[in-house]
Amino acid sequence: MGLLHLLGKIAPVLVLVSTLYADTPAEHLLKKSDDWYRSDAGQTTVKNVLSWQTKHGDWPKNTDTTSRPFPDNAKHPTGTFDNGATTGELRVLSRAYRVTGDERCKQAFLRGFDHILTAQYGNGGWPQYYPLSRNYHRHITFNDGAMIRLLNFLRDIALKTDDQCLDPKRRAAAKNAFDHGVECILNCQIVVDGKRTVWCAQHHAETLVPVKARSYEHASLSGGESAGILTFLMSLDEPSPEVIQAVHAGVSWYESAKIEGVRYRKSKTKPALTPDPNAPPLWARFYEIRSNRPIFSDRDGVIKYDIEEIGNERRGGYTWYGNWGNGVFKRYANWPHR
Repeated sequence: MGLLHLLGKIAPVLVLVSTLYADTPAEHLLKKSDDWYRSDAGQTTVKNVLSWQTKHGDWPKNTDTTSRPFPDNAKHPTGTFDNGATTGELRVLSRAYRVTGDERCKQAFLRGFDHILTAQYGNGGWPQYYPLSRNYHRHITFNDGAMIRLLNFLRDIALKTDDQCLDPKRRAAAKNAFDHGVECILNCQIVVDGKRTVWCAQHHAETLVPVKARSYEHASLSGGESAGILTFLMSLDEPSPEVIQAVHAGVSWYESAKIEGVRYRKSKTKPALTPDPNAPPLWARFYEIRSNRPIFSDRDGVIKYDIEEIGNERRGGYTWYGNWGNGVFKRYANWPHR
């Protein structure tokens, strides 16, 4: 499947994908006008973003890189692709360079872009961090939309005719990285008894098998992250037969795994699930791969099949259920390749 097949529907795709995950502070700047980028406030904000870039070319997560500069007396920031980090900052710098022509923005953008390509595995996947961690962060990460954000970024910049940062060689490299990323997604889809299902939040960096992350995040079928993957695959124009097959199988799994008649509330003191025949369908965050049963854990990593069997700290401090499949069904209902 070639990336150029995506032409023609790129604008609506951007709107769709942006609703999957919460915008970072940097991504909020993309809503600003060109005049704002030329203003004193805009230029100060862009300087703040530049100051947070690491020596490798990425940015830290869970950090507002827009409102203040990196502190002079602080340690060097640690960059990542997790939790929306890096791609939002790169989009801002691309926009700032187009509007202002500030060469610092272009050079920082290219450093970040090259870092993304360097971090991609030969199989098409991305880790959370690069250089690689020795822990679970080194594995291919779908968790919190990390890999999907990278793929959307590469697609967008490869097709943007007004982007002035990329030379033809880098633009071609972005297309190639995107295609390899889609191939990795297809190769990671978990097969149970000969039937394709969905994805784990992390897959092994070399073997692509499902792997655990934190002690309570087991190798499993992910009812959360898989929704973002399927929505992304359905955003591809003229998808390959392999993509179409993957989507059909994933949607079928969501139908089989939905939980009806209960309402979920994240609480440390009250029951997580209460009966409600009018509640919309729910999906668990993690399903045991062969049994398709929802699983839960405390920080000790012991698997439980009832959320009430785990302690208050994890029961109320983690999102164990969500309505993720509803978005998948809505997108699938209008997908022309059903």
